[in-house]
Parts: sequence; structure tokens; C-alpha cells
Amino acid sequence: MTKLINKFPAVLLLADGTVFKGTSIGKIGTTYGEICFNTGMSGYQEVFTDPSYFGQILVETNVHIGNYGIHNDEIESNDIKIAGLVCKSFNVTHDRKLADQTIQEYFSINNLVGISDVDTRAIVRHIRQKGAMNCIISSEEKTIEELTAELAKVPSMEGLELSSKVSTTETYYVGNEDAARRVAVLDLGVKKNILRCLTERDNYLAVFNCNTSFEEMMKFKPNGFMISNGPGDPSVMPYAVETVKKIVDAGVPLFGICLGHQILAESQGLETFKMFNGHRGLNHPVKNLQTGLCEITSQNHGFAVKAKDVDNNTNIEITHVNLNDKTIEGIKLKNKKAFSVQYHPEAAPGPHDSRYLFDDFVKIMN
Repeated sequence: MTKLINKFPAVLLLADGTVFKGTSIGKIGTTYGEICFNTGMSGYQEVFTDPSYFGQILVETNVHIGNYGIHNDEIESNDIKIAGLVCKSFNVTHDRKLADQTIQEYFSINNLVGISDVDTRAIVRHIRQKGAMNCIISSEEKTIEELTAELAKVPSMEGLELSSKVSTTETYYVGNEDAARRVAVLDLGVKKNILRCLTERDNYLAVFNCNTSFEEMMKFKPNGFMISNGPGDPSVMPYAVETVKKIVDAGVPLFGICLGHQILAESQGLETFKMFNGHRGLNHPVKNLQTGLCEITSQNHGFAVKAKDVDNNTNIEITHVNLNDKTIEGIKLKNKKAFSVQYHPEAAPGPHDSRYLFDDFVKIMN
């Protein structure tokens, strides 16, 4: 029988002074970051381990979190990347026999602080009206005044470089060394399923630290470059922007995902901006302007490319748009073999509507 946890009072304090009271989950302590919400109905473990969430407090809009436990294979990085969790019902007991542990055990091992038994609908409505902001969660005996003082010291996500905190420290290799093609992956916070989707298509991968130079990666003799997803503000990543510019100028095929999409845009003189709320979930509708078809996509980003900059650049074509707010979801360069999308075609979790993009990458490498 699963051991129930002892519950203690916990508080969620937003930067605008709004307070929500609930009960503790995970480790007893205090944590902080930018609050955001994900509308996905499943895949919480993959979301927790997505490096793009580094530095963020996650609100899960689905009521039940933990109800199917934790499975060791369902991860997108080596450990939990969210800074904290906010949910309605934290289910320590679970109904999956193949689960390796409970969510409480998982959080305790990873030292994650969170809060449950709060009105997540009210929290999400508040964020949608007021925009993304910093917050702090605490299950320690601290006053609101003490937490307010701590929260005031937390830096804004805008202007924050975070990829260097989640990128691999050493180059590693994935797949069959005798594969048909070689792909150099610039790891800005790459998800494991991106690597799986590439190796499944007969590619041998070398995954490089985000600060690796173009010249160093070329020693691998790649047929193409994958510029990965990751956390933070793309406008403060000149090291990655310069590297991607060299890749494009050299004419080597390139595919960018999420942060990689934003870095490709920055390398071509386009500006990015911080969104009011961002897109995070498994059901965002996107239209492919080249085919006229629509896809349901998995998304997780708080920054986007400025549309007016694309309009003023005759060498860049918009390939995908978001059907909810018309933001840019994909671009390609007209004179180079380089393209990118803002969403997650590897979709872990999420629908497989966009997996064709990996096939498109293989085609331009061939």
C-alpha cells in the first residue's frame, strides 16, 4: 500500500501581491521562479523534465496530477527541470502497475517544492489577465512579508540566459555510428525525444554544449545541424546566435526547434519579444501555410519572433502561424537549407501531427 504523506500548510505568493493558500507537496521548503501554466491533460512527467521549463513554477490545469505514477523511462532530461509545481489534486496513490514510484517519492528525491489544494482555475485566470510574473512557493514558517522580500530579489525571465545551466557539459553521441547521415545537435536544453526522432531516421548524433563553436562541431563532419529547444531569453544569447549565423552562411542544412527557432531568427536580424503569457500545452492549432493543412501541436515557449521584422526581410518566408493569436510558428530561409518551428514536433507529450518535419530535415540533408 502506498504510504500517504504528511501535509503542511503552504502558500503561493505572486509578484503582484496575490496570495493563494494550500498544502505542501514534495519537499518542505521555499522555491521561486516565473509562474506559467500548461493545459495538457497528460504527460506530466515529460513536462516536469523538459529543460525549457528551467526556472519556472508550473501550474497544471488538469485537476489530477500523479494519478498514473512515475515511470523511469518517461523523461525528457536526466532530472526534474521545473522550479516548483502548483496543482489542484496531488495524487500520491496511482493506478498503474508498471509505475516505478509515486509522484511524492519522485519529488522528494529531486528536492522539488510545490503546493496543492489550490484553485488552479482562479490562478490561471489571474495570470491570463495580468500576464506572466514571478512567484514564490513556501511550506516553511515564513510570513508574507518575508516571502515578499525574497521574491523581490528574483530576476525577471526577460533578459535571463539559462541554456548554459541545462546544456550538456561534455559532448556525447547517440545512435548508430554507421548511419546514413550525421547530425550535430547544439544543445540549448534538448529533449530526449528530439534525439530519438532523429536516430529513428537513420542519423548518428553528436550532442554539443551550447557554447561549442561552429568550427569545433564541423570536425564531426555533420550533414546537418539541429538547434534545440531550451529555456531563457534568446535576445541575450549572442554566443548561440553567432554560431547559428556561421552555420547558415556555410550552407549546411539546419533545423531549429522552439528556442532554436528564435535563435535562427535572431541570427538573420529578426527580433524576439517576451509574450504576455506564452504557449504551453498539447492542443495548440497551427496552420502550415505551404500545404494549407492544420496541425494540433505541443508547445512550450514564452518568447516569439516579431512579425514585422519578417515582413521586412525578403529572404525569410513564414511557413506556419498559430491559429489562436496569429503569432509566427515557423520560418524558412529562401536562399539556404534552413528552417525552424516554434512548437515541438517531437511531441513528448502530445500529438504526432508534426513529426513530418523531421522527414523534411532528412530530405534537405539528402
